[in-house]
Amino acid sequence: MNGNEVNKNSLEYLIAHDEKWCRHIGIRDFSDINQIIRSGRAVQMVNLCEARHENRCSTISYRIKERGDVKMILLAGPSSSGKTSTSLRIALQCKVHGLNPRTIELDNYFKNREETPLLPNGERDYECLEAMDVELLNRQLTELLAGREVELPRFDFKEGVKKFEGKMMKMEPNDILILEGIHALNPALTPDIPMEKKFHIYVSDVSSISRDNPNIHTTDNRLLRRMVRDMRTRGISPEQTILRWPSVRDGEQKYIFPFQTNADMVFNSTMQFEIPLLKHYVTPVLKNIGPDSPAYAEAQRLLDFMSDIDALPVDAINAIPCTSIMREFIGGQILSRELL
Repeated sequence: MNGNEVNKNSLEYLIAHDEKWCRHIGIRDFSDINQIIRSGRAVQMVNLCEARHENRCSTISYRIKERGDVKMILLAGPSSSGKTSTSLRIALQCKVHGLNPRTIELDNYFKNREETPLLPNGERDYECLEAMDVELLNRQLTELLAGREVELPRFDFKEGVKKFEGKMMKMEPNDILILEGIHALNPALTPDIPMEKKFHIYVSDVSSISRDNPNIHTTDNRLLRRMVRDMRTRGISPEQTILRWPSVRDGEQKYIFPFQTNADMVFNSTMQFEIPLLKHYVTPVLKNIGPDSPAYAEAQRLLDFMSDIDALPVDAINAIPCTSIMREFIGGQILSRELL
């Protein structure tokens, strides 16, 4: 990349591109979003944002089809960026364009727990690349691309070991593999696979709205998304999510962000209505975090920045499609790896 080229995977580019689109639909800051909500146009805002996402997924899948030689889509992104939903929506669009997407879950390629590297504190480091059985993954991918059948592993997280239980896979000529995981953009994950066979996608959640407000961080959307999802699906309180967030961010800095420039295309999963939506869910529980909690200051910061933002009304929440990325967090999503 020369000095005159713009890195289209950079934070600055994504913010500028989002800002341009926001201006196009008349949104400069949260006061404009409040006005849309108060004037009864929240459902229209939801529909417009969802249409933009669908268009982007269609564009990405068309580029994959256009390349012709791609047999593998590798997708990565930081926590709560919407990787799972994005991969499923792109898979649907690939199906529309005549491809047959098939999923390989990278979580099944962990090394057995006893082989997992240790952190300085003696705990297992499950986020480093060395925790992955890269040799097995590449051997099976090579076999699949050669048209041979393989037996896929299933990692038993309770026992901490890989198991082979007869799940077989063989690729047909029109099949394309989708692999999603934190190391998906790291070339060291799939060194045996020719570059021309791979298409890399980076999923982010970067909003331009009120980016000049020092009380709003670029990662707040993802933190709020994770709170809502963790409460709903994992029984983890917002207090616990807040306290874990620094270690999550540390892992992203080490294993995800350094490789985002390897992406062929970027999907920005931000939704202009998502803070009003997430406020509906998190405000009551954040207020329950008391002054004696180590998460209190962060909870208050989040409440402060949302205090002047109107919550999304129920009719607009109900209008969010069951295929929406936001359904990954608030519930009600029906996307499936089984397309037909």
